[in-house]
Amino acid sequence: MCRNIRPLFNFEPPATEDEARAAALQYVRKVSGYTKPSQANQEAFDRAVDEVAAATVALLSSLTTTAPPKDREVEAEKARARSAGRYAS
Repeated sequence: MCRNIRPLFNFEPPATEDEARAAALQYVRKVSGYTKPSQANQEAFDRAVDEVAAATVALLSSLTTTAPPKDREVEAEKARARSAGRYAS
């Protein structure tokens, strides 16, 4: 999985459509190999991003859990701590 795609489910506040679109964009970039597609491929690229974003929003809205929602700041701090440990010199 692309490292820039972050889990979006079970957070307080819930993930926004912008976050779902950003994840979709990263996914389509990864599988297509394009960071910026050519003009000839732009329409197909944009359509794929729209479809993946819609599927992501649908998925997130249909998932259920009994676990308490995670706090975004706490999770971000955990990620920073893992990164600091991983890249400490």
